[in-house]
Amino acid sequence: MMTANHYLTQEARAFVKRKDGPDEVIRVVPDHPHRGAAQCYQLYTAFEEMPDNLGRILFDEQGYWIYDGDQLSIAEQEQLADFIINYVERL
Repeated sequence: MMTANHYLTQEARAFVKRKDGPDEVIRVVPDHPHRGAAQCYQLYTAFEEMPDNLGRILFDEQGYWIYDGDQLSIAEQEQLADFIINYVERL
């Protein structure tokens, strides 16, 4: 069980290292939970005027997550899930 995590509670930007292309900053936006999910986060490109939707990450009560989308590789999904789970607000 992952009870010690500090999940992201407000919009933030995450730096993602891409294997096949330039690294990118992703906008992570908390969303209303969807069917059985305890936490849900929408993912967008960070700096475009009309941002691309990159999918979403859903977490269950035990802290397991699943990516709902087709734009990110498994490594990129893992980076974003880790960012969300271990988020610490910078002062």
